[in-house]
Amino acid sequence: MDELRALIAKHARPDLTTAIPDVLVSRTTVGGPPAPAMTGTILAFVAQGRKRIALGDRVHDYRAGQYLVASIDMPITGNYVDISPSEPALGLGLVLRPQQVAELLLGNDLPKPAGTPRGLAVSDATPELLDAVTRLARLLDRPRDARALAPLVKQEILWRVMTGDQGAVVHQLGVRDSSLSHIAKAVSWIRENFAESFKVEDVARIAGMSESAFYRHFQAVTAMSPIQFQKQIRLQEARLLLATTRDVTSVSHRVGYDSPSQFSREYRRRFGAPPSRDVLLRPEPAL
Repeated sequence: MDELRALIAKHARPDLTTAIPDVLVSRTTVGGPPAPAMTGTILAFVAQGRKRIALGDRVHDYRAGQYLVASIDMPITGNYVDISPSEPALGLGLVLRPQQVAELLLGNDLPKPAGTPRGLAVSDATPELLDAVTRLARLLDRPRDARALAPLVKQEILWRVMTGDQGAVVHQLGVRDSSLSHIAKAVSWIRENFAESFKVEDVARIAGMSESAFYRHFQAVTAMSPIQFQKQIRLQEARLLLATTRDVTSVSHRVGYDSPSQFSREYRRRFGAPPSRDVLLRPEPAL
């Protein structure tokens, strides 16, 4: 762990990217209040610090020596806990690609998950997984070796996760006709059309599922109903828009609210303060 922490701290950049494709490293020194974000499809390993995230009514706490895996891009609220400039949060992430999961499933006898796994889960890292993650981080210092070896080490990391406690979460990412792939279609549609009203039966049709099955699987994967999911996306988009405009009413309409007062109520409930708090405070032009 000490070696991994040192490598992450050395290579961390503000944009999280590294010279190895799909490998991210982060160093965070300030906790701050919970903030909205999207998970992406990712394996996130914590080398130092602790993070708390909320997805719907589920709260996940994960710390050094643990990893979080997200098999679908979902709206969360999260923050680091008990960190400081002298004890920053350090983490390494690996973007999950369905094709890479599918390649590992081909020719390997992995049991098919029963039911619909959650789209996000936390587990302790095994010694074998920690070893592979550390070897991947070492390659950040060795660009020539990384070109040849990084794909192999990333494949090993993925294999360790797929054969571990949260294998079911990742497994369905590589199966074309899994319940997760159907839910992913619906999630993508809602994200692209978040300002539009919809009927659950219409989105279920997009997902290729019956309305009852769709609702049940959507809730299992995302910990939210489709309407709650849309609301989270709307409010997160509104918060981004409020950083560039002073017109709260205009923003409420742009993200799909007919009533600015309802927008303000739900924004306050979600972020703990009215939208006016997040409006960009720009000086008025001189007369």
